[in-house]
Amino acid sequence: MNRKENRSTPSRSRREFLKQTTGAFSGAALAGALSARAYADEDNTIKVALIGCGGRGTGAAANALSTRNQGPVKLVALADVFDHRVKGSFERLQKRFSDQVDVPPERQFVGFDAYQRAINALNPGDVVLLATPPAFRPLHLEYAVEKGCHVFMEKSFAVDAPGVRRVLAAGKKAGEKNLKVVGGLHMRHCPALQAAVEQVHEGQIGTVVTAWAYRMHGPVGFRPRQEGMSELAHQIANYSNFTWVNGSFLLDWLIHNLDVCCWVKDAWPDSCQGQGGRQVRTQPDQLFDHYAAEYTFPDGTRLFAQGRHMNDCWGFFGNNIHGTTGSGVLGEGIRNPHLYQGYHATGDNQAWAYDGPRPSPYQVELDRLFQAIRDDQPHNETERCAHAAMVGILGRMAVESGKRVTWDQAINSDLALAEVDGMTWDSEPPVEPDEEGNYPVAMPGFTTAF
Repeated sequence: MNRKENRSTPSRSRREFLKQTTGAFSGAALAGALSARAYADEDNTIKVALIGCGGRGTGAAANALSTRNQGPVKLVALADVFDHRVKGSFERLQKRFSDQVDVPPERQFVGFDAYQRAINALNPGDVVLLATPPAFRPLHLEYAVEKGCHVFMEKSFAVDAPGVRRVLAAGKKAGEKNLKVVGGLHMRHCPALQAAVEQVHEGQIGTVVTAWAYRMHGPVGFRPRQEGMSELAHQIANYSNFTWVNGSFLLDWLIHNLDVCCWVKDAWPDSCQGQGGRQVRTQPDQLFDHYAAEYTFPDGTRLFAQGRHMNDCWGFFGNNIHGTTGSGVLGEGIRNPHLYQGYHATGDNQAWAYDGPRPSPYQVELDRLFQAIRDDQPHNETERCAHAAMVGILGRMAVESGKRVTWDQAINSDLALAEVDGMTWDSEPPVEPDEEGNYPVAMPGFTTAF
């Protein structure tokens, strides 16, 4: 792994790297690889299975079905561990895309093995949308690749280093099989941000020396355990609140702006130290309510990330970037990215602003997946998605332990937050509440990073 440069091939120019990260298609398909189009139905229809039927998964399915101007697309299977989510997703999609939804009850799958049954309903060369909580992403990605399916996978891709390594291995196998993989770092597919990053890489604000990533807003919600609901079901239903399911607020909620900072810097960090805690939060879960992580890049420059979800506090959602001659305000949460002369973000200092089309990046990322499939062009975002997840995981390790943790220590860690392979409703939950109903919470200075 090359941490010094955020690119697939270290010798490529920054312009070539930018094209690769924003999904531009170039070059011929891998020599000797089977054409993905060879597997398509005779009428060129691409079939889709949705794994994870929450709001984001249903949105991804709607985006996939909205690519029909590139060719026919049909949703044929739904899967989730909760029956009500399958039914709710089906109803919403059927209402909007009635002529493209062919999911009879026998292809509405529920349970921990539902992902297998849904993927088995496809043919090689069809598309799987992976949108369950990220703890399950490595397992589901492996199975989709094994079955020869193209993949859209929602962030955060994994919750620990063993999961990241599984995603990287599956992505490598996908490349060998000429499968296309697009990841849900939707800001990489935002034309306004792409243009801003290109300006930065061309020297508009000089050399980037410092980056800040922020996600500061009100508290993350929590649903009390319903009567008759198992402990495991309660935790999965509240996946944002339990570290083993979502990897922490720092990973699952800040991943986009962490990734944007690394994209702007054109590098991955090589270490992190930080702090955080649970100051005002009273809900019975595992969340810290504030995080501060200081990353160091190989050249010694810094990325500072802040995450907070508290009421009546200063709020900001975006990135501040400082270069040697100017600055930028951009990233997720910033609809209109701007670059400035100097470090005061005022109109008088404006050096560049985006003036162009603003399609939904959620739609663009699915458009690019289907375009790559139909044109049989190589497209595999797995490596940078896995590395972006690793940035969040590295930060969590540092914040929860209170230690300085290096990238190599983090990526080589064997600490798994949970064992989800073979999980059933009879499985013991990875964490249990104490007699007062409280869950174990990380304690800096006591919690191990590895």
